Amino acid sequence: MPATDPLAPLLNLADVAPALDDARARVDAAMRHRALRRHGGRVAAEASLRAAVASAALEGHGYDLDEVRGGTVTDPVVQGALRVAEGLAGLVDLWPRAPRQVLAKLHVLAARGVVPAEDLGRLISGADRIDALAGLVAGNERTPPLLLAAIVHAELLTLRPFAGPAGVVARAAARLTLVGRGLDPRGLLAVEVGHHEREPEYVGASGAYATGTPDGVRSWLRHYAAAVSYGAEQIVVIGDRMLAAA
Repeated sequence: MPATDPLAPLLNLADVAPALDDARARVDAAMRHRALRRHGGRVAAEASLRAAVASAALEGHGYDLDEVRGGTVTDPVVQGALRVAEGLAGLVDLWPRAPRQVLAKLHVLAARGVVPAEDLGRLISGADRIDALAGLVAGNERTPPLLLAAIVHAELLTLRPFAGPAGVVARAAARLTLVGRGLDPRGLLAVEVGHHEREPEYVGASGAYATGTPDGVRSWLRHYAAAVSYGAEQIVVIGDRMLAAA
């Protein structure tokens, strides 16, 4: 008998399954954009940059996208977010096999120059719950990718298990989940931009999730679906610009 999905009951919360299904449909549609046939690598690079800038901004380190693109921003949190974005591809395969190791590596990338060297990759809280999260991620082919990524993200935001820019780690771990589970294999989906565009909702929904109530979890999952949908729209925006410039 196949193992059951431990997160399946969350799909019974009001409006959650339809919201996630709609977000998945929007992602699938965006992945058919004709710019991706010839310019997929450039679209992915632009999406990665936008995701990194948005993730740093959500930590309170917001900068103009073109300034970051031009290399004039030396803020260590921004630089950390850029290192994380660059390093994700090399961690995709390891993530479902050794989640705790990957989280530590993400923190090293994100927090270098922000926290003392001895604190890089070291948990400061929530070890038991991190173990539970690692058990949920490791080898989990049952939970739908969007649902699993949303829970990974929210758990890490709630725990903030690392010093410094722990939110950058949370968003990167969610991104790894979407890439590794095949929803976004090319790394085109800048969900972080969706979170940033809806920042008050992002903060409120993550706080609601932390209460552990069904309504709080529902609020977060609906927000996550909306952010994913916005990320899918960004693929279209970037793709259209690539085609117009070609």
